[in-house]
Amino acid sequence: MAADPLSDRAMAHLKQYKYQSVDKSFISNHILRHYWNGAVKLLPMSLAPNMVTLLGFVCILVNVLFLQIFLPDLIGPGPSWLYYSFALGLWAYSTMDNIDGKQARRTGTSSGLGELFDHGIDSLNCTLASLCETAAMGLGPTKTGAFTALVPTLPMFFSTWETYHTHTLYLGAFNGPTEGLILACLVMVISGYYGPQIWQSRIADVIGYKEYLDDLTFRDLWIPVILFAFFTAHLPACVYHVAKARRRNNLPILPVFLEWIPMIVFTGSCAAWFGSPYSNILRDNHLVIFCLTMSFVFGRLTTKIILHHLTKQPFPYWTISMIPLVGGAILAWLPLFGFDPISSIFERTYIYAYLVFAMAQYFVWAVRVIDRICEVLDINCLTIKKKAKKTDEKSSAADAVSHSNGDVRKAK
Repeated sequence: MAADPLSDRAMAHLKQYKYQSVDKSFISNHILRHYWNGAVKLLPMSLAPNMVTLLGFVCILVNVLFLQIFLPDLIGPGPSWLYYSFALGLWAYSTMDNIDGKQARRTGTSSGLGELFDHGIDSLNCTLASLCETAAMGLGPTKTGAFTALVPTLPMFFSTWETYHTHTLYLGAFNGPTEGLILACLVMVISGYYGPQIWQSRIADVIGYKEYLDDLTFRDLWIPVILFAFFTAHLPACVYHVAKARRRNNLPILPVFLEWIPMIVFTGSCAAWFGSPYSNILRDNHLVIFCLTMSFVFGRLTTKIILHHLTKQPFPYWTISMIPLVGGAILAWLPLFGFDPISSIFERTYIYAYLVFAMAQYFVWAVRVIDRICEVLDINCLTIKKKAKKTDEKSSAADAVSHSNGDVRKAK
């Protein structure tokens, strides 16, 4: 029988949960920390931490809407203000993402729901913020553009997997949420000033060494640099921390690698679908819809892992929203099995129907989980429950009376 993360027994673990993190970034600890501490003081005390997180995400959604209106081909060049808006929106999202926890501590409303909501929004944001990066670099609905939009799901999944086993969020000296995001914002600002065509410039024209670099462009280095950073820094660090935690608890290490199966299926299916020569996803410019769909599919996958981590339940291997993804990958390669390729109309209908299904499945599940946690913890999700404040005041008054009575007894 599958474990129920919303059962009374599971919820008992949630009540005892304490958030732990390690951030070794110099920029975070010595520069941005002062900025974040100042920014959180500008927020009203009545603003709930989860609402802070949500407002940051809205900044990304607004820019995705702008992208669809003013830069639908994802190539451009678009108006300069649009690229600056991408950068501003991403920076605003990052700021909100870093001060929501501070707001929780400031208002005394920290809870396991905050981590679930925060990281759940981060999971949704993975493909959407990167979609703006695809447009900022003028990559268009190409395999490189699709890679750019979807690749952040890899570090996000493995960080979530790492946190599940170590119960601590590790951020290295150079990490995606800080340095990676700053670089992404810089790319958008540079595109706003010079235009997205700047990334097609030859590196040798900028730094020299033509005899070595030949006609290599900045765009040519994009995929190799990202993959190199992931496979040499991020993934090994995640594996090391998980292995260390397993050894500390005298648990076997090899079984945890089976937990990579969901991400292998997700990544393989995405690559197979938009990489198929018979698919029209990229040719007909459906990358935005594809990424929006994947944001819900991936968000459901990782948020489920986070919930099972908070409630100390067995690792969840599967989610029903991935079934149409595998189906889409198979449909894209039907000619390999002797069938005619699917039509562009059918594939477009399929991806739109998949979006509706993934969105409905995600929100039904999310509302159910949030309602259950709010019921157990006696809190609200997007507002600060006034009753909690009154209860605290009564408790303080009772404590004062108790101490007073104790002093009287001692005096006697």
